[in-house]
Amino acid sequence: MITAKAPGKLYIAGEYAVVENGYPAILVALNQFVTCTITEAKDEVGQIISRQYHDNSLQWRRRGDQMVVDKRDNPFSYILSAINVTEEFARSLNQRLGIYNIRIDSQLDSQSGKKYGLGSSAAVTVATVKALCEYYQLPVNKEMIFKLSSIAHFDVQGNGSLGDVAASVYGGWIAYRSFDRQWLSEQRHYLDLPALLSLPWPDLKIEPLDAPANLALLIGWTGKPASTSRLVDKISLFKAKQQDEYHRFLDRSKACIHRMIDGFHTGDLDKIKEEIRYNRNLLQELAHRSGVQIETPLLKKLCQIAEEFGGAAKTSGAGGGDCGIVAIDGHADLPTVLDSWAKSRIEHLPLSVYFVNNIRRYTLQVKQR
Repeated sequence: MITAKAPGKLYIAGEYAVVENGYPAILVALNQFVTCTITEAKDEVGQIISRQYHDNSLQWRRRGDQMVVDKRDNPFSYILSAINVTEEFARSLNQRLGIYNIRIDSQLDSQSGKKYGLGSSAAVTVATVKALCEYYQLPVNKEMIFKLSSIAHFDVQGNGSLGDVAASVYGGWIAYRSFDRQWLSEQRHYLDLPALLSLPWPDLKIEPLDAPANLALLIGWTGKPASTSRLVDKISLFKAKQQDEYHRFLDRSKACIHRMIDGFHTGDLDKIKEEIRYNRNLLQELAHRSGVQIETPLLKKLCQIAEEFGGAAKTSGAGGGDCGIVAIDGHADLPTVLDSWAKSRIEHLPLSVYFVNNIRRYTLQVKQR
């Protein structure tokens, strides 16, 4: 039996701008996980089972090197894409493919089915890729896990920055700069995976950050799940109609994130808080000019309460609901902040930062299965 897990994530700053090539954001990985477990199939039929989908299962068979799925309409798109990409890599290294069962368990949604917006699609992709790399004993490191997972995720979603994938792979606090996804799409037609994984990807940068010792991260959930893809699509319309305003937003966001990264480098919590507030203002202006509701009334209330106690708060991710984050001194009156949230029907998510151990690296051994 092989088990691999990947953490959820939240954006701290840089949302929307990060979907453009070369623009940075800051994210954090959290101690809630998607876990992927692989066991050998007893017969010639493998299963994919997920508690996330009420124990619905998906059966598949092997036809040569191809996975043949029995059901056309299924909720397992990211899992299947992760399998296809990882097995494409395994085949390129002359590994013989096996038949196995996969079980997915997710902590990223509540027991009652509440969706917190912690990046479940990225985490399930990363967990599946990691588990299969171990199953096939593929020679991978974190960068290769990120690239395989990004290809798999992008094949399904077709947009997004892949910053959530980076957070799930690297863990902790990271500064992430998005790569050229058009370049990736083009190179997929010409290069095999070993070659593509070995190349530097244009504009990509992933930098682990050390948070100041006195930084406490508070996470509040407003009870309204948001669709990131739909919100990003609406901003894309604004981009097409008001290019000058959009590029002004991009430039300001980039400068803000660079200043915030400096705050992490110097351990300056006040600087980090200052730039979180500035980033919130940028997003509010973007929302006003585009007509997209990024900061809902309850997210605004979340921020107001945090600011009363010296915290710097903003929406996390695309906004429109889901979570807000607060950077605050750990010596502040945190219980009163949380009590005020509760009175406003804002749920505190008691999560902490998760740091990923090193990816196990194998020397490739081609085995008969």
